[in-house]
Amino acid sequence: MKIIDVDGIVLNDTNYSESSKILNVLTKEYGLIGVMSKGCRNIKSKLSGVSRKLVYGTFHIYYKEKGLSTLIGVDIINDFSNIEKDLMRISYASYILDLTRQVLRESDDSEIYNILVSTLIKINEGLDPLALTNILEVKFLDYLGVKPSLDQCTLCGNSDDIVTLSSSSGGLVCGSCHTDEALVNIKSVQMIRMYYYVDIDKITKLDVSDEVKNDINNFLDDYYERYTGLYLKSKDFIKKVNMLN
Repeated sequence: MKIIDVDGIVLNDTNYSESSKILNVLTKEYGLIGVMSKGCRNIKSKLSGVSRKLVYGTFHIYYKEKGLSTLIGVDIINDFSNIEKDLMRISYASYILDLTRQVLRESDDSEIYNILVSTLIKINEGLDPLALTNILEVKFLDYLGVKPSLDQCTLCGNSDDIVTLSSSSGGLVCGSCHTDEALVNIKSVQMIRMYYYVDIDKITKLDVSDEVKNDINNFLDDYYERYTGLYLKSKDFIKKVNMLN
């Protein structure tokens, strides 16, 4: 094994033996790797505070290409303190990490790492967690192989007179093809296209109305259910937290 330093984020952790954990760390250079954090469950261990979900930093590890690597230490890049102290933000962050794990089963594209980290940073900065989560969800559909039609009518290819967004039809629907699909605010159509193309790092504010956010979120919830087969308990938890608020 060789010692490497690599930027990464812990997607999830699993207890191992009486005192250790196995971390699934998404890294910039090596993709998703399994890392053994020995003795981290002991309070006095220097690894105890960095061996958990959502830790983002430079990981110093004994790297093993096949099998489990071993954690030496972590230098935190961003502690996501604003996420950690807010139940709503932490619920969105948890879902985003869970969704990323599922997407990585279909694709190991390095851009997935960039999308994840950029989204979490913006949530930590205080931008709307629902809108940012939806932006990530739209972008991830590419890597799941089920991107909706967002540039033209999914039924006829017409790019003019778009009247609604339909999960059952697979994306945008024009006036000529529209039958019984529920109509959405035309701003929702424009905004979901922006979600797909926007560079998350360049977002400084997200001024999206509740109506538009609800249109897009409802579309994505139904679209994911129809075309990805993914069911994540962390998404249900978001709904429960929203009900409390």
